[in-house]
Amino acid sequence: MDGAWQADPPDVSSAQSTGTLRVRPLADRTGWQAAGEISLATRPVWERAMHRLALEDVEVCHLELSAVTFVDVAGVCALAVAAQGLPEGRRIMLEQPPATLGRVLDMFWPDLPGVEVVSR
Repeated sequence: MDGAWQADPPDVSSAQSTGTLRVRPLADRTGWQAAGEISLATRPVWERAMHRLALEDVEVCHLELSAVTFVDVAGVCALAVAAQGLPEGRRIMLEQPPATLGRVLDMFWPDLPGVEVVSR
């Protein structure tokens, strides 16, 4: 994990709406856990997390999403853009994402390399 990420921890909440998004590092593997909603109000937090995720120098970066209650199309787009920017051989493993996230990925980015969806 890079020092900038540690100095600027991802445990951030958005207070611009009733929805919040918290992103924290995973303790047992490289990656993050997101909790809350991914929407217009929380987009800056999500996009920052996706940018940092793309900077990780690991083959697999885990993104645990079981506590995400809502994700809009723009949030899925930010994930897709991050995945498209990964070097060959690297991937993002989405763990327990909301069903809508998988559907939107399949609809707009059906052959997106670099993203693997798993239910843990």
